Amino acid sequence: MRSEIEPPRRQLAAVLAVVTLALAGVLTSQAIAVTAESAAGKPTREQITAAMAKLKADPNLGEEKKTRQLRRNSNSNSTTNQPGEQPGWLKWIADAFSWFANTARALLWIIAIVLVAILAICIKRFLESRAGRRSVSLKFSAAPTHVRDLDIRPESLPDDIGRAALELWERGDHRAAMALLYRGLLSRLAHVHGVPIRDSSTEGDCLALATAHLPAVRSAYAGRLIRVWQRAVYGNTEPTLEEMQTLCAGFAAAVDAPAPAEPAEQAA
Repeated sequence: MRSEIEPPRRQLAAVLAVVTLALAGVLTSQAIAVTAESAAGKPTREQITAAMAKLKADPNLGEEKKTRQLRRNSNSNSTTNQPGEQPGWLKWIADAFSWFANTARALLWIIAIVLVAILAICIKRFLESRAGRRSVSLKFSAAPTHVRDLDIRPESLPDDIGRAALELWERGDHRAAMALLYRGLLSRLAHVHGVPIRDSSTEGDCLALATAHLPAVRSAYAGRLIRVWQRAVYGNTEPTLEEMQTLCAGFAAAVDAPAPAEPAEQAA
């Protein structure tokens, strides 16, 4: 019976021996590897742990320190711009040019409107002046019958006014002779020459109208006669016989029916 039990013991002892040899081989290989790493210059875990402990023990590295640093406030009104942004002065110049461009466009429109308005006013005044001239010519197709208190109707006057006035003067009726010449002048201006004399026109008005509507020779005669009439009526200064004879003799040629080829009347 003893012989039956011994073989299993031997087998177990053999297995244990094999296992022991395997463990011994593993430990030997690890020891060799550690030795090789140490020989190659690589720190071991123990060395790393020791180094970390040493670093933690250093007062210059083991504690936290607080430091303060000045920084520019991003909300402050600073002229410094962020990278990529335009400087403030450059933006101001761009805005100024934009404003000038818009203003110039508006000024051009305003100038154009003003010029159009001026042109319209000029055209309106031109048309009104033309219409006024036409209305005056139409209006004086019916000349006034009296200028102030003087009757200037052609039928109330003699045919030869100059001769009739001179006869009155020679008879001594100087005031009637002067009045006849002046009435005849106004009648011829209004009814023959179409001068726009009104019933309220004064001597100065009649002289200005005669100067504007008659040729130089005729307007000069009208001026002489009107000034003699003013001196006689307002200044009590009668003309001389020679002046009266000249006015009476030149009346028909100066203010009677106009010559057919007068430049002023052709232009009218």
